[in-house]
Amino acid sequence: MNIKEILALGRPSVSFEVFPPKKDAPFAPVASAVERLCAAKPSFMSVTYGAAGSANANTLAVARHVQECGIPALAHLTCLTSPPERIEGELDALAGAGIRNILALRGDPPASGPIPQGCFAHASDLVAVIRKRGLFAIGGACYPECHPECAHISDDIANLKVKVDAGLDFLTTQMFFDNGVYFHYLSRLRSAGITIPVIAGIMPVTNGRQIKRICQLSGTYLPPRFRSIVDRFGDSPAAMLDAGVAYATEQIIDLFANGADAVHVYTMNRPETGERIMRNLESILAG
Repeated sequence: MNIKEILALGRPSVSFEVFPPKKDAPFAPVASAVERLCAAKPSFMSVTYGAAGSANANTLAVARHVQECGIPALAHLTCLTSPPERIEGELDALAGAGIRNILALRGDPPASGPIPQGCFAHASDLVAVIRKRGLFAIGGACYPECHPECAHISDDIANLKVKVDAGLDFLTTQMFFDNGVYFHYLSRLRSAGITIPVIAGIMPVTNGRQIKRICQLSGTYLPPRFRSIVDRFGDSPAAMLDAGVAYATEQIIDLFANGADAVHVYTMNRPETGERIMRNLESILAG
């Protein structure tokens, strides 16, 4: 079953995201995290591509391992630094490994040096190439608080509509910590004619310093109640894990209660986070 079919069931769905090991880093710790997260029975698991494609060689290996554990894999694929022929090769490799779900992303510019000539400048170009294959369910990213490189949310949504019309089956949001942000954004998407499923992206905060840095880069709004949690417990890993899981669980329950069907949890490769959230939601997901 691909992700488009999973989302069409209309049941509460929780999925996880993991990232592959960096180049030359050992594979075993990530494989172990994947196995524990798969044992928690998410609807699917996404595998990131790495900054500027730096971990692309390991994305396929991790995605294959996810599927060996019995969970559908969603492989990230970026285009900004990948020539079309390389993209075609990676699509061949994904298809050959039985991967049937791709998250199509533009990707980040290289840390040094120019963008290689001939690469696609927009994720919509990548979506169109994947759609021609007719083999994959295709997802895309969206930003409830506006893409950091876009000045106005209306322009960002217009750009998103181009990507959706190129052939997306579903969207996954950047993390947010105020559910009102998600529902307001969803209303704007529907008004703009974007009708595909929009999976809510949730990050359980287990490291106070890390979240402050992430939010500085992305512009994510931190509600006062959430700031108080980070300020109070951020220096204690054990306390922050408890508080972060509790806050994320509350967000997810509220999302389901108010009509959202699917949530994607950014686990940061911490199995205990996903395991505890799934335990908290056990009866809700079974109902």
